[in-house]
Amino acid sequence: MRSAIGLSAAVVAAALYVKPASAGTIERVQATAPKPEMMENCPGLVAAKTLPILPAAFRIAQLKFDQVRITYVGHSTFLIESPQLVRIATDYNDYVRPPVLPDIVTMNRAHSTHYTDNPEPGIAHVLRGWAEDRGKPVRHDVNYKDVRVRNVPTNIRGWDGGTDRHGNSIFVFEIANMCIAHLGHLHHTLTQQQLNEIGRIDAVLVPVDGSYTLDIDGMIEVVEGLKAPLIIPMHYFSVFTLNRFLDRMRDKFDVEMSDIPSVVISKATLPVKPKVLVLPGR
Repeated sequence: MRSAIGLSAAVVAAALYVKPASAGTIERVQATAPKPEMMENCPGLVAAKTLPILPAAFRIAQLKFDQVRITYVGHSTFLIESPQLVRIATDYNDYVRPPVLPDIVTMNRAHSTHYTDNPEPGIAHVLRGWAEDRGKPVRHDVNYKDVRVRNVPTNIRGWDGGTDRHGNSIFVFEIANMCIAHLGHLHHTLTQQQLNEIGRIDAVLVPVDGSYTLDIDGMIEVVEGLKAPLIIPMHYFSVFTLNRFLDRMRDKFDVEMSDIPSVVISKATLPVKPKVLVLPGR
């Protein structure tokens, strides 16, 4: 069944091809089936609270109170916009950047196309997905206007072929009574504890290259564990790698190809049957 998901025009930035992190094997973490105690809602959902009444003139120019706009800029970078026009850029870096100055940026350490040491002045919150003290997890829990951003640390492959503990973060954005998860440069499947901490997800942004990040089997396991109704692929470098993922997903998920790189979603327009929505880019 085709869901009523609204679309809006935006621009696409070019993505940069990168070399694999290591020739080492991909770490697999056994994830059991989600348990009943898994959160029904994101913990401390900011947008579930009573929303402030905005002047009519302000509302006309912005998204409705229950809407979020997601624009695929390229590679692993999305521009996420809230009803109060908070702008978030994921995996913010020096090569692929949104056309507007974000208020919040998130980063991961796997490659220079996923972070920068030189963020633009004027960004309110720069959230790095790793700790300066290597091997220890970093924790973020930021409230900014109508947005809450938190993270769940995961591991990545080290350049020496070993494991770089807590080098990646799954960032969760709580906006307009929805939870959107960006998996970053995920290298392993998720434990039940991590699934519980992530909580209920409405839309998940998933790297689908199948080699630089987690292999296709593992990534499908992660997607099925999260149970999000909307899956948006990212971090694919060719039609071949994208189709390899889509071909595997079509057995259980609807697949829709969008002509433009933006989508406006709300709780009411989320698909009944889980859907993979491909926004143009790579």
